[in-house]
Amino acid sequence: MILIDPPAWPAWNRVWSHLVSDESLDELHEFARKTGIPARGFDRDHYDVPSDKYDELVAAGAVPVSSRVLVRRLLVSGLRHRKGSGQVRP
Repeated sequence: MILIDPPAWPAWNRVWSHLVSDESLDELHEFARKTGIPARGFDRDHYDVPSDKYDELVAAGAVPVSSRVLVRRLLVSGLRHRKGSGQVRP
C-alpha cells in the first residue's frame, strides 16, 4: 500500500510530505513514475513530495496517514532505511 503523511516538513521555501510503500520499493517507484514524481525526490525509503502534490497523490491512490503511522508501517515492513545504512536508488 502507498502511504503519505501530511505536509509538515519545511525545506527550500516549501512544505513537504513523505510518500512510502509498506509492501515494496518496486511498488513505491512505480507509483512515483506513474504520478510524475522525479527520481531525485527519493531518499533511502521514501519520496519527498511538495504540499501542492498532496491532493493529487491521494486522488491517485496514496492513503493519508499520520507521520507516526507512516514510520511504524515502514519499520514493520522491514523497508525502513536509516541514515548511514546505504541509499537505494530507483
